[in-house]
Amino acid sequence: MGVPKGELVVGGQRLVDRAVRVLRAAGCEPVIAVVRVGVAVSGAEPVPNPDPERGMRSSLAIAVEAAADATALVVLLADMPGVTEAGVRAVVAAWRPGRITVARYGSSRGHPTVMEPARWRAAIAAAGADEGARAYLAVPTDLDVPADLAAWREH
Repeated sequence: MGVPKGELVVGGQRLVDRAVRVLRAAGCEPVIAVVRVGVAVSGAEPVPNPDPERGMRSSLAIAVEAAADATALVVLLADMPGVTEAGVRAVVAAWRPGRITVARYGSSRGHPTVMEPARWRAAIAAAGADEGARAYLAVPTDLDVPADLAAWREH
């Protein structure tokens, strides 16, 4: 692409600025934007990723750490300009504590995704260098012990 994806300009606006605008318009507060060192973002708390070449997993880990005290964390990738305020609102409205809420586009899962920070940490642990929650979300639950069953019932 020649520049970091968030810095790409589409429709006269950087993708990172568009994502921040969509999240804020959907009522998400605070908004954290993981960016390269020195990149300014209006309307969000810029949290620098000193080594973005490590992939999406590194940026996600930085976001989760920055939002460690949050009840839930809505993750929207900047390089998804088709996600709308209404889409974010719908996913946020569907989320409940202890649940994972993922946008669907036809038969495919996508963004935004909403989970508690603890679940995001588990997703990061399961992720490859350049993926987010995909591996974590793809693992079916295995009910081996009573605690597994209790967790599933709460799920």
